[in-house]
Amino acid sequence: MFVKIVILAFILLEFSNILVLYFAPGSRFANAVGFFTAWEKSKQDPEIHEFVKYLVNWIAGVKLIFLLLLALIVFLANLELQRLSLVVLALTTASFYWRLFPSIRKMDKNNQITPRNYSTVLGIMIFVFIVFFLVAAVL
Repeated sequence: MFVKIVILAFILLEFSNILVLYFAPGSRFANAVGFFTAWEKSKQDPEIHEFVKYLVNWIAGVKLIFLLLLALIVFLANLELQRLSLVVLALTTASFYWRLFPSIRKMDKNNQITPRNYSTVLGIMIFVFIVFFLVAAVL
């Protein structure tokens, strides 16, 4: 049951991110893009802004597919597959440190993100998720 609760909590959290990306992408809630100064700058060039909005919506759509697949795992899979899904969540979430973290860290150092040190907070938060997924997988 604990495994299901962890996965469902993650689904709820990520679903809030999807809602923000679709309906309030410029906000500073969840994983919206309002933290990035480039969001406002993109509005100065309608062609670039439409492209950025497309990418934001594409990300939200991919997250939605991913979450619905996780929901199927929660409701239809056995405990072993649910635990393995937590290991997969941990591994795939760790990919954040390969490409995304260096990028956001660089933007943070170049004052392209508000508030300052947001990349550090995000990096710690992602690490906590990974640990939580792994701990839940083995309990």
